[in-house]
Amino acid sequence: MKQSIQQQILISGVGGQGVLFITRLLAEAAIQKGESVITSETHGMAQRGGTVISHVKVGNFSSPLIRPLAADGLLALKAENLSQHGSYVKNGGWIVVNSDTDIKLPPGLSVFRADADSLARKIGNIKSANLILLGFALARTQELPGNKGLFCSIEEIRHVLKSQMAESNKLFDDSIKAVENGYVA
Repeated sequence: MKQSIQQQILISGVGGQGVLFITRLLAEAAIQKGESVITSETHGMAQRGGTVISHVKVGNFSSPLIRPLAADGLLALKAENLSQHGSYVKNGGWIVVNSDTDIKLPPGLSVFRADADSLARKIGNIKSANLILLGFALARTQELPGNKGLFCSIEEIRHVLKSQMAESNKLFDDSIKAVENGYVA
């Protein structure tokens, strides 16, 4: 009998960073694995650069929102979002943050930092920092003991991107290049 995944992931950023796109990719990856998934997002003043937060619950959950100290992981597309949403991550959880400086957080969390903005500039696609950070998270959280990492693999994200972008080979190529660059960073 297949063991069901139970994972709660928060994705935090600002309007225009692709928080909702990453949410859709993760939700579709869960669906393709045969898992139940619930998503919810709060947009705030997103059109004016305000905070966007997305809740992704994979597994048997009944409510869409993640409570403080309950998230298994946090993808923070801006370091500034840690002060707003870092408290959602439970002890033993992980945080993957887009930052060009070291991050100091309380003990009990696995924190992985990538300068996704610089990597996006380096590959000539400044809008791809979200996908770079996702690729980085896929690689780094898989190293965590006890299957505590992100529930899907780079191959599964590649498959979702291909199905989402069947109409545009260039968009797919650019997107998977970003994910792969983050994965090997």
